[in-house]
Amino acid sequence: MKLVIGNKNYSSWSLRPWLLLSAFKVNFTEVQESLTETGIKERFEQYSPSGKVPVLLDGDLIVWDSLAICEYISEKYLAGKGWPEKINNRAEARAVCAEMHSSFTALRNEMPMNCRVTRKLDLSSAAKTDIAQIDSIWSHYSEKNSSMGPWLFGEFSIADCFFAPVAFRFSTYGVSLSESAQKYSSLLLKHESVVAWQEAAQAETEIIPRDEAGTE
Repeated sequence: MKLVIGNKNYSSWSLRPWLLLSAFKVNFTEVQESLTETGIKERFEQYSPSGKVPVLLDGDLIVWDSLAICEYISEKYLAGKGWPEKINNRAEARAVCAEMHSSFTALRNEMPMNCRVTRKLDLSSAAKTDIAQIDSIWSHYSEKNSSMGPWLFGEFSIADCFFAPVAFRFSTYGVSLSESAQKYSSLLLKHESVVAWQEAAQAETEIIPRDEAGTE
């Protein structure tokens, strides 16, 4: 099984399935492609018609969406343990992942993931609204499910994988969070697989100008 990803410093979508595979110690081969514009369409299309990363290649199966990849990994390799065990928690975890997957456009546009630096930004009101909503999600679910474990739904799950790139963003741009949300964000950034991703990202030297936002 192969997972095709982009630069670790910038590719937030790649981080999500990579983190699930790594955290649950599923054996896979990592294939990394540069996010530079030179030949990007041709390079990415050799793996998937979508021309995007991440892409999971498992035998003759090609899966090219981060959430679909995580769903597949959970079903085939984790006996469903990528999601919470209880049906209500599972439904809520899927809901917050879907929200992260499809929403928070201002945050994505104004705060690109950049694991190597710390920067300052002047954020729009829309980005601040996105931050407040994510703070609310982290605070609510980490507190609600704290009796089952420290993660959003007790045990580590796909939901935590989906918010890992946001934790990097908040750290990079010095975003202030509520006490509960900051506790969760710090926990996520200390996960051994997240630390391994960041160390690899910091070792990269390639610069993608469009993702170098803010001032030092």
